[in-house]
Amino acid sequence: MTKKLYLTGMAIAIAMSASMPAFAEDEYNVSNGVTTAGVPLGLHGVDAVALTTYNAVAEGDAAYTVVEDGVAYYFASAESARKFKTDPARFAPQYGGFCAYAVALGKKFDGDPHYADIVDGKLYLFVNADVFEKYKKDEVQILKRAEKTWPSIQHKAVGDL
Repeated sequence: MTKKLYLTGMAIAIAMSASMPAFAEDEYNVSNGVTTAGVPLGLHGVDAVALTTYNAVAEGDAAYTVVEDGVAYYFASAESARKFKTDPARFAPQYGGFCAYAVALGKKFDGDPHYADIVDGKLYLFVNADVFEKYKKDEVQILKRAEKTWPSIQHKAVGDL
């Protein structure tokens, strides 16, 4: 590789990293890679408004993308995208989209939109059916523990937990 080609590649890498969002590693549960918006995809591409409002898993469409805090969210309609953009805190999953049960245990596991609960208007995700059933047996205590634990792990990388 020539020095000129190497330096050009380094310049491109630096420019791209400067345009990337400035949030802590693993602060959000996102897919690998980036979307056409230039940031990672959150909530597995599922419409957060449909999930939070109707507890319904509706596949989002990249045509209706909203970027919030360095994460791209897809929506099933322009109306859902508008609602999210107006009040993202109302619709975004808690704990960055990580499994609430795992957060209660001081871990960050994938939150799957197929295993979701809406409590007091907030969206909580869980890693799988077994964990969701365990959560349902003591949901109040699990969410209390997760709320207490999240601030201490929010800015930590998954591998450090």
